[in-house]
Amino acid sequence: MEQIYNPYLPLYEYVPDGEPHVFDGRVYIYGSHDVSGGKAYCEDHYVTWSAPVDNLRDWRYEGVIYRRTQDPSNAEDTMQLWAPDVTKGPDGRYYLYYCFSFYPEIGVAVSDSPAGPFEFYGHVKYPAHIRDGAVLREHMPFDPAVLTDDDGRVYLYYGFAPAAEKEMNIPALSEEELAAMPAEKRARIGKLSEIRFGENGMVAELEQDMITLKEEPRVSVPGGHHTAGTGFEGHGFFEASSIRKIGKTYYFVYSSHKSHELCYATSDKPDRDFVYGGTIVSNGDIGLNGREDPVSVLGNNHGGIVEVNGEHYIFYHRQTQGTEFSRQGCAEKITIAADGSIAQVEITSCGLNGGPLAASGSYPAAIACHLTCPTTRKTIEYSDPVMRTQARITQTQNVSYITAVGDGTKLGYKYFNFDAKKDLALEVRGTFCGTVTVSTDEAGRENAAGCAVDVKSGHWSEILLPAAIPDGVHALYLAFRGEGTMDIKSFAFFEKQR
Repeated sequence: MEQIYNPYLPLYEYVPDGEPHVFDGRVYIYGSHDVSGGKAYCEDHYVTWSAPVDNLRDWRYEGVIYRRTQDPSNAEDTMQLWAPDVTKGPDGRYYLYYCFSFYPEIGVAVSDSPAGPFEFYGHVKYPAHIRDGAVLREHMPFDPAVLTDDDGRVYLYYGFAPAAEKEMNIPALSEEELAAMPAEKRARIGKLSEIRFGENGMVAELEQDMITLKEEPRVSVPGGHHTAGTGFEGHGFFEASSIRKIGKTYYFVYSSHKSHELCYATSDKPDRDFVYGGTIVSNGDIGLNGREDPVSVLGNNHGGIVEVNGEHYIFYHRQTQGTEFSRQGCAEKITIAADGSIAQVEITSCGLNGGPLAASGSYPAAIACHLTCPTTRKTIEYSDPVMRTQARITQTQNVSYITAVGDGTKLGYKYFNFDAKKDLALEVRGTFCGTVTVSTDEAGRENAAGCAVDVKSGHWSEILLPAAIPDGVHALYLAFRGEGTMDIKSFAFFEKQR
């Protein structure tokens, strides 16, 4: 049986900041490119994957579409390619918009195919009569998004709006201090003095050449300290601009100052009058039905909406390996109500599957949508070394697994379709002595069955767990109590012996 789960790409792939677009009957995912065990954001070149619109379970690797050294501003390869977006221009060609690290510049590349490869085209700039045609550097050109509207007009969205400079650890440097820096360091951090003026989400219309601004950029949605009285209070713009037109309504999706959530705003115009709508997804389910405790490690978030065969999906990403530098793309189906609103959706393991997964066969443990332990934080703080030692998804030699599973760890998977009485087998290694409780609810009370386990091996081996899960669609939770820690690579369902 063909199935798909979150993350929807192979577990060895790390494509966060995913922007999905339908071109020529396929859904293409454009994002930045992390690496396993990364030391910084987006350390690899851009790649894309695609799937046919009639089968979102079948993703195909399209290869490297753009290398960071293709842009003359990064010829010495000192910066990383951050979150991009792609649109089909009025001329029928495909345009890739991107930025480097905190360098205040938006690059543009072009291709005749949505699968690339893309070639460098230039940098977004003003027309000659505005700022003498200079390259756009104001309001922190960052996380670009682009929309080619039904009438052929093109709009660019961007921005980076920390609520306070100290929150982002951005020093207040003068131009003289910047000039005194070594060239490589200066290139990596860009003109930090200009970052200080990035306080809102910005928008501007582009000329038909796809690179020249028609106007001075204007505020699209408020961020920073500008949300009072706007309806965006508590969910002001931070980063991760994304734009879609659905019917006659423009949906602007962005990451708020909470960072782990993707919010949306709507307007009947592409470039003004956006009204706050709500939260679509949090990568810790914070806010879902009033939830305050995360179901997984929190981290930054970025993604977009795509419509496929009349259904809508939100793409987002999760964190792995105890850092924000090895992120993986996930997706969930969303519902757009008759009034245009979108209710927050829960993060799941079944994602794009079109329904629950079958409670049969074997699954990677790393598809957990709930992963908590006693040191799981309610805030995002990756400078805390505990983040690198707590229960987490990791990878070694292309094998993904959950490590540091110990007392108080809880794993959850949503959802499975149970059609027969099943028990479980876990593939584990490590040193752990205690109990494992299998249940269908987070509290561990519904359909619960416990089992004593004693793991003492550095090699992968199998342990068997009884379960008491009835027929029907259920979540699967595993709760651990005991001493020591172990790794879990996979779990498998098998029918109970009668």
